[in-house]
Amino acid sequence: MKNLKRRWQLGKVRPGDGSGLPEYRLWQLFSRSLLFLDLVTPSGKTHEYAVDVRHLAEAKSRKQHEDAVGKSPAALYRDGVQIHRSNLPTAFPVPGGVIEVATSAFGLKRIHFVADDGTERALRPHRRSQEGLRARFGRRFPRTSAVVGVVTLVVLLAALVISLMHGVEAVTRIPVVAEHVGRFVSPVDLPTWGKIALGVAGALSGMERATRLRFNRLIDTVAS
Repeated sequence: MKNLKRRWQLGKVRPGDGSGLPEYRLWQLFSRSLLFLDLVTPSGKTHEYAVDVRHLAEAKSRKQHEDAVGKSPAALYRDGVQIHRSNLPTAFPVPGGVIEVATSAFGLKRIHFVADDGTERALRPHRRSQEGLRARFGRRFPRTSAVVGVVTLVVLLAALVISLMHGVEAVTRIPVVAEHVGRFVSPVDLPTWGKIALGVAGALSGMERATRLRFNRLIDTVAS
């Protein structure tokens, strides 16, 4: 299954247009992610690869339309020149492996170089991007950063538990189900303002975890 997924992702990659890497602008903080990877060729030459992700770009479902427009949510640059582009999720081929890229509702959930031997490493974020700013905050204030990480995780876990209880309550309201297993009543009944507050807190927590490339299929799906 992993090989099939990789082949499917590689099959979506299209040739780049040879354009230069646009400069990162301050107003692109929440709409664009830019990360870098340095790779050394067998001859000893170092190339800088950059993955440019545009979160607001619409994925093109038809290959011919994508080729005509020439714009994709993700593009790969080598030494500042675009060599590949693709819809997401994707896997860009690079010497010695691939760069896997995937997004969630709140930003990046994965952007790693996966070597042919299976080893992985995350890419280096642009210092002015939201991922770069979060990484700098973590280096300057490690304890505060750790506390923020714990708080966001607790918020999402609380939202997950409450959602599960409400889901079970809804299912047990079905007469056939209630007849066999009884009816479950959630002990947590949030008022309207509480639901809104929990939703906002969950969204902010999801965004914070996305800047750290933290994603759990079960926990982070609640935020979206």
